[in-house]
Amino acid sequence: VNRKYHKLGTGFNPNTLDKQKERQKGLPKQVFEADEMPDNSSYQDDQDDLKRRSMSIDDTPRGSWACSIFDLKNSLPDALLPHLLDRAPNEEIDRHNEDQRKANRHRELFALHPALDEEEPIERHCVPEVPKEHFGQRLLVKCLSLKFEIEIEPIFASLALYDVKEKKKISENFFFDLNSEQTKAMLRPHIQTAAISTLARSAVFSITYPSQDVFLVIKLEKVLQQGDIGECAEPYMVFKESDAAKNKEKLEKLRGQSEQFCQRLGRYRMPFAWTAIHLMNIVNSAGSLERDTELEMSLSERKGSWSERRNSSIMGRRSLERTTSGDESCSLTGFRPATLTITNFFKQEGDRLSDEDLYKFLADMRRPSSVLRRLRPITAQLKLDISPAPENPHYCLTPDLLQVKPYPDSRVRPTREILEFPARDVYVPNTTYRNLLYVNPQSLNFANRQGSARNITVKVQFMNGEDPNNAMPVIFGKSSCADFAKEAYTAVVYHNRSPDFHDEVKIKLPASLSDHHHILFTFYHVSCQQKQNTPLETPVGYTWIPMLQNGRLRTGHFCLPVSLEKPPQSYSVLSPDVPLPGMKWVDNHRGVFNVEVVTVSTIHTQDQYLDKFFALVHALDEHMFPVRIGDMRIMENNLETELKSSIAALNSSQLEPVVRFLHLLLDKLVLLVVRPPVIAGQIVNLGQASFEVMASIVNRLHKYLDTSQDMHGRNSLLSSYIHYVFRLPSTDPNSPSPGPGGLGGSVHYATMARSAVRPASLNLNRSRSLSNSNPDISGTPTSPDDEVRSIIGSKAMERCGNRMSSHTESASFLQTLTGRLPTKKLFHEELALQWVVSSGSVREGALQQAWFFFELMVKSIIHHLYFTDRLESPRKNRFPERFMDDITALVSTIAGDIVSRFQKDLELVERLNTSLAFFLNDLLSVMDRGFVFTLIKAYWKQVSTKLYALQNPTLESLRLDFLRIVCSHEHYVTLNLPCSLLTPPASPSPSVSSATSQSSGFSTHVQDQKIANMFELSVPFREQHYLAGLVLSELSVILDPDNEGLVMFGLHKKVVSVVHNLLSSHDSDPRYADPEVKARVAMLYLPLIGIVMETLPQLHDFTESHNQWGRPGGPQGAAVGSSGEETEAEGNSMISQTVAMAIAGTSTASPMSRPSSFLLNSRQHGSFSAESSRSLLICLLWVLKNADELVLQKWFTDLSVSQLNRLLDLLYLCVSCFEYKGKKAFERMNSLTFKKSKDMKAKLEEAILGSIGARQEMVRRSRGQLERSPSGSAFGSQENLRWRKDMTHWRQNSEKMDKTRAELEHEALIDGNLATEANLIILDTLEIIVQTASVTESKESILGGVLKVLLHSMACNQSALYLQHCFATQRALVSKFPELLFEEETEQCADLCLRLLRSCSSSISTIRAHASASLYLLMRQNFEIGNNFARVKMQVTMSLSSLVGTSQNFNEEFLRRSLKTILTYAEEDLELRETTFPDQVQDLVFNLHMILSDTVKMKEHQEDPEMLIDLMYRIAKGYQTSPDLRLTWLQNMAGKHSERNNHAEAAQCLVHSAALVAEYLSMLEDRKYLPVGCVTFQNISSNVLEESAVSDDVVSPDEEGICSGKYFTEIGLVGLLEQAAASFSMAGMYEAVNEVYKVLIPIHEANRDAKKLATIHGKLQEAFGKIVHQDGKRMFGTYFRVGFYGSKFGDLDEQEFVYKEPAITKLAEISHRLEGFYGERFGEDQVEVIKDSNPVDKCKLDPNKAFIQITYVEPYFDTYEMKDRITYFDKNYNLRRFVYCTPFTLDGRAHGDLHEQFKRKTILTTSHAFPYIKTRINIIHKEEIISTPIEVAIEDMQKKTQELAFATHQDPADAKMLQMVLQGSVGTTVNQGPLEVAQVFLSEIPSDPKLYRHHNKLRLCFKDFTKRCEDALRKNKSLIGPDQKEYQRELERNYHRLKEALQPLINRKIPQLYKPVLQVNSHRDSFSRMSLRKLDI
Repeated sequence: VNRKYHKLGTGFNPNTLDKQKERQKGLPKQVFEADEMPDNSSYQDDQDDLKRRSMSIDDTPRGSWACSIFDLKNSLPDALLPHLLDRAPNEEIDRHNEDQRKANRHRELFALHPALDEEEPIERHCVPEVPKEHFGQRLLVKCLSLKFEIEIEPIFASLALYDVKEKKKISENFFFDLNSEQTKAMLRPHIQTAAISTLARSAVFSITYPSQDVFLVIKLEKVLQQGDIGECAEPYMVFKESDAAKNKEKLEKLRGQSEQFCQRLGRYRMPFAWTAIHLMNIVNSAGSLERDTELEMSLSERKGSWSERRNSSIMGRRSLERTTSGDESCSLTGFRPATLTITNFFKQEGDRLSDEDLYKFLADMRRPSSVLRRLRPITAQLKLDISPAPENPHYCLTPDLLQVKPYPDSRVRPTREILEFPARDVYVPNTTYRNLLYVNPQSLNFANRQGSARNITVKVQFMNGEDPNNAMPVIFGKSSCADFAKEAYTAVVYHNRSPDFHDEVKIKLPASLSDHHHILFTFYHVSCQQKQNTPLETPVGYTWIPMLQNGRLRTGHFCLPVSLEKPPQSYSVLSPDVPLPGMKWVDNHRGVFNVEVVTVSTIHTQDQYLDKFFALVHALDEHMFPVRIGDMRIMENNLETELKSSIAALNSSQLEPVVRFLHLLLDKLVLLVVRPPVIAGQIVNLGQASFEVMASIVNRLHKYLDTSQDMHGRNSLLSSYIHYVFRLPSTDPNSPSPGPGGLGGSVHYATMARSAVRPASLNLNRSRSLSNSNPDISGTPTSPDDEVRSIIGSKAMERCGNRMSSHTESASFLQTLTGRLPTKKLFHEELALQWVVSSGSVREGALQQAWFFFELMVKSIIHHLYFTDRLESPRKNRFPERFMDDITALVSTIAGDIVSRFQKDLELVERLNTSLAFFLNDLLSVMDRGFVFTLIKAYWKQVSTKLYALQNPTLESLRLDFLRIVCSHEHYVTLNLPCSLLTPPASPSPSVSSATSQSSGFSTHVQDQKIANMFELSVPFREQHYLAGLVLSELSVILDPDNEGLVMFGLHKKVVSVVHNLLSSHDSDPRYADPEVKARVAMLYLPLIGIVMETLPQLHDFTESHNQWGRPGGPQGAAVGSSGEETEAEGNSMISQTVAMAIAGTSTASPMSRPSSFLLNSRQHGSFSAESSRSLLICLLWVLKNADELVLQKWFTDLSVSQLNRLLDLLYLCVSCFEYKGKKAFERMNSLTFKKSKDMKAKLEEAILGSIGARQEMVRRSRGQLERSPSGSAFGSQENLRWRKDMTHWRQNSEKMDKTRAELEHEALIDGNLATEANLIILDTLEIIVQTASVTESKESILGGVLKVLLHSMACNQSALYLQHCFATQRALVSKFPELLFEEETEQCADLCLRLLRSCSSSISTIRAHASASLYLLMRQNFEIGNNFARVKMQVTMSLSSLVGTSQNFNEEFLRRSLKTILTYAEEDLELRETTFPDQVQDLVFNLHMILSDTVKMKEHQEDPEMLIDLMYRIAKGYQTSPDLRLTWLQNMAGKHSERNNHAEAAQCLVHSAALVAEYLSMLEDRKYLPVGCVTFQNISSNVLEESAVSDDVVSPDEEGICSGKYFTEIGLVGLLEQAAASFSMAGMYEAVNEVYKVLIPIHEANRDAKKLATIHGKLQEAFGKIVHQDGKRMFGTYFRVGFYGSKFGDLDEQEFVYKEPAITKLAEISHRLEGFYGERFGEDQVEVIKDSNPVDKCKLDPNKAFIQITYVEPYFDTYEMKDRITYFDKNYNLRRFVYCTPFTLDGRAHGDLHEQFKRKTILTTSHAFPYIKTRINIIHKEEIISTPIEVAIEDMQKKTQELAFATHQDPADAKMLQMVLQGSVGTTVNQGPLEVAQVFLSEIPSDPKLYRHHNKLRLCFKDFTKRCEDALRKNKSLIGPDQKEYQRELERNYHRLKEALQPLINRKIPQLYKPVLQVNSHRDSFSRMSLRKLDI
């Protein structure tokens, strides 16, 4: 049954990848700036060149206007937009924009959206497979050659498969011979002409259950000769081919003997040799290259060579792991073809020929110490090819010798298909005719028979009578003989009276057997020697097997007695077991002959229950009574009971035969239901019995064959029965039934054409063609119901031609003897009735497999309508009431089951639920829709009631599945009656009486309906569009945030995908391609907009991830919140409350109104996954894209402001959601790691050049260690392709391959188109909203929202195409509402300028052209409002600054062109030529250009952080007059510092910013609590005063456009200070945090902001806590003096700086950094670091080199300063003076003896105090202090004394430290120790009076020193343990020694000093100490 449009339902129209690819053909490539950007690497090189070229900051002085104007004048503008300056009415502009926008749009939105990755969608019904013949895994074996050492006679071979474990032969024999023509000629008298089929040398074996236990056994036979096997095999073992010449005579003699035997005994064979191949070894080793030793061993110990020819195979090197044994999975499908050479055969042993012995041998072969290996082998060479069989091999013959297509030429040597005897049951219905019998004689015992019977052979014949001529030619020939023979002989074992046999006789059974058919065995003694008058063969016994017994075929094992004489007349009807009178039997009628008979037949069921049932039905057909079944005779009168019992007994039959005869069985059961038989004149109703047994059979199949089920639990055998086989038996008794099968009609035998894997007879012609008038042409409302007429298609009558049973060969039984027709019942009505009335286990059984009965019913209904020509009739009249009632009852009870049982047996209920849904879906095609809708309603009601009582997500999920399946109907749209008279083309007019339809299915009064009804799930909407209403109600209930119960269980994704799926299917449906039709379809989904608006707060927040401006909150959000709309009445919310509650199953509405507008900031973060949100939004966009614009506009007009704002928020979210990710992102997603591609390239090259073998690489990959490159360049660029190819082989298929370059390109292309289309839809919607808003009263807030969405979309990655439309819309918006931008939304104006400028610097010319046009018009409009465009000027300048400061990949060249374009517009603008406007524009442009030039410089110094900051500092200084810009630059600097973790500097920048703001705020508004300008900040940093606005050129803050930024407000100031505090805290400068908060606290106190104050005090507590906690562990910075010398440095030459480096920076580190950095710039050899810190003499340096001198410096404080600088922080904050010391001697060496050692102290003063807003500060002042040797000594001694004091008083005491200091002080050995110092300087009084003071000071130092030593010793004594006593004593001894030596020196005073005469000059201040001093200032 085919439905015409069935393929268009969502079930068949999945948005699969291939489908997508198809629909995505011909997409235009969207140009994205993100993709156009140059690769960073190349960009870097340019940068380096720039760096090398210019070092100087001041190449062009900032003031050189001339130069920059010159640049600008010479650059080229972009193309101007035509008509930009014309004044046109707004309507016209809008219309033009819209036409432009709508042109060339992509029609199908969903084609661009990646399909949802769900598991198989629930509504997908896979078409079942066509019933076909069963095959296992197929193996092709080709026999190539067989050669022995000597060639003297013909040898015959056979192949068969054996399974050792099952002890079963699993295939029939394949006979072949490879004898040469001349050898064959020896048998000439015995051979008739050989049929081509017997010359086959290749065979296809099928193995259903491959295992490690399968062997391929080869047996060889030869012509019978005198002597036992051993003697006959001897020559083969003795002679060698190599000795042929030597043994010529012997060989001739042997050949002569052979010829004699062939002449005489040519028809008999004898066993000769055998061998076996372990199949899995071949298959496995064929995968690996090494030779397989185990296998050779098992054949022999002599090295048999196993040469394998390697066929190049498609498979890669798949080496299956070698499994040992057992049924581990063994696959025969993918091994490489192998050629085997078998070199050893074992000779057969006469007493070990039985299969039992064979199994023993085979089991033994697998053991390493095989017995067989000790035997002497027969050497030979048999070559075989083993390979997986091809799909359709040519020239193939079936086991029945039928040709299989393709069979081009019947003269070619064929390949034989070998029949499999599966090791275990195989469950496949018969589809072909096959009727074969295998007779296997096994053994004979003539030990007790008198007379000579030694060389025994058995002749087997199949007889159809008792005359010898009645032997039928039905025995298949072996090799090189005729196709069929009348007899077969078994092989002879020489001189054995009780031989075993191993022959297999294959017989083709006649289709119908009679009682006379039997198998006759005749036993002969063959005389091998030629004696006088001895006949060749002597009969020595007879026996037979009758074929039928009580009408059933006899098979199985038989042990038969043998008669000595010919059996008597009419023996064939009796069995030989019956002792016939007067016959002589061997061994007293005991059984002496064992034989097995096996049948492979599609006619004989071999199951007593089936046999009985079929026999009875057949008897009814033929009306032949009495019937004989088994031993019973059944008369007509007890036929009924027998029939019923036989039906019931079917349950007892074996499963395998039931499956094999399934089709026939089900057909017969259906027949009995439809046409109850007339028995003895009574009509017997078998409906119930049949229904019950059907249910039980179906359940049995499901239970035992659970592997063959699809996702809906439908067994594939049954679904293919319904789909291909089932059809109503013909109901018209006189005509033959249409098509074959059924009962009438001839039965066709299937010829095995397996071309399309279906029997040829399946394609029999249909007996009647369907008329198919096209409804479009007829056009009348009565046109036939297309939807259903379409339902019958070509597959309907496909009928398997396998009704082979002889029962059906007669004519239909309708012409019964009684002559009256039995009543006919309609199968579907009977089925429904039986189902409804069933109960107990039967009903349960039917429920378990409800799908089967539902599908049967549907097919039956359709056949019935078709055969009775009712497909054209109105649906109302198609079915009787009774049937409708049954269906209603059925659906209702099943719904009841679902509701009541879903918690107990969920699995059953899931199946039941989907089955019911599919059933209703099918009914929609054939029954009255209104009726089906009532069924759906009934289900809905039951589920809703239950849900109301019990919020259970499982049940909700079931209902969603149900809905999804019902809605997957191909006429879903039409079923929903889209409101209008317009019918989509080719869709049926719905039948006259559907649910709520008026005269026709489409209601006409759209316009009268209140528009809101179309957008809400109102009652009219849900009545009108029933299914769509259900879908949307489900959506709104599940997405409702208050409905918590259902949220958790992943229902969001499920319900969203229902909608997504439907829309995606409409989108690609050719029937709705026309835009007007699509608009109608979209109307069904208008309420979706409202529903999504309601869920906005739960959606995934796509904006967070990327946008530095964060979600729009700010004034906009606040405005919405306070707009007074919050308390909106209930009635206005999107879904009326009562309806929503009714949907959810509650009766009364509880007041649950949520304010429908919400602040984005207060967003409860999304409970939806990104994926669900994205799907939902794409659905929304689809509706917005396809809905009728007028309708949307009307609705928007009705919405309240807050709702419109909510819609705008939603669009804002959409912009972020569908933002283009960029090619790079795809490549990144494609690569596993984000490693740089360079090392990947290296790896690839390595692999390509082979330094890593591909093998290791593969191993690494399989462990997932090979990173994939981010750039995608790795796989896909040309040179790497070779490696790529090899790789594919060893990736397991399951692993996802890397996407190729092309796929990536394609993905990016689609994503680009999706982004463009989505944004254009948003733009369209914004335009509609603008039109709506222009007529509403509160338009400001709405237009602000529109502008916000527009700006946001500009900020995202957009395509050039979108941007030009976007700019057009923006221009229109500004021209319509200029005051909006310049007065209301000043923030937005700033944003707009930034976006426009950013686009002006785009690399894509169209974007630049549009952006410059927009920018120019913006200025012009601003100018027109007030003859000045200060605001835009200001905003643009600020924007440029921040753009330049923050943007990494910013290209000044492009921006320059845009500036030129703007200039050009200004020059061409005729209207404003007379005003000041052009000049103002020119000024602005030049100023911008200046900023640009500075920026270019900054770019050059991108790598040199200090230089970069200096430059930014300079630019900021340049903006001293425009506070906004200075602020911008200070913030840029703060940003740069934070990036480099210079938090202290960042904090300083922020403090400076705050001071700047404070200056201007204090001018603007005088508030006591605000800081009074910079002065307030002095405590934080002494540098702040430079922000004071005192100069003359300071602008007044009241001027338009000045200080208008968001920071020049109280809130802005607070923000800056808070950031500063945070940065100080990160820098660890907690004291400064306190100072910052001192400024903040008064502000918050004035605002009574307790919350903020609490936070601040919390932070303060934290800060002070850290000061305490980190005492002694704080580190702030290390300072170095860096001097630059050399002209290479440009303006750095001879500059000296103090650099601040992170704490604990070693000199080596900074030296390395600077040397490396400048080395890279000027070249390694050009830079030198001066190692000492002596003053540099410029004249002595090499002028061509650059020299850097780096010295470590320490902060320097005068003594008086030390009073204030107490803590570590004090000593490291506000530093302006630094010191470093250089030792020297007068003769130029650095170090000398004590008395000549001088020291130079250099004190540096910087221009600002550290920390400052930069990390290096110029040195502005330098002074030197030189200390004489004695002064040096004084410092040293003071230091030592301090150390001692510290160590002594340390708490807790540290003995180690103390001992170290002591050892250095009193240890005598210390060189230049205290003693030596004293001796040098104190031994005599100096001659120079100037030195008296020093002498005295040193003396006092020593005094102090000895005292400290004593204290230290005392302290040490108290600390040491007993072990250190000796050490202590030693120290004390040394101390006393020292003290004695010092005593005289210390006590000698200089008398002059103590005379009071001398005037003492005692200035405390450190600048006028008496010492040598050299100042250089």
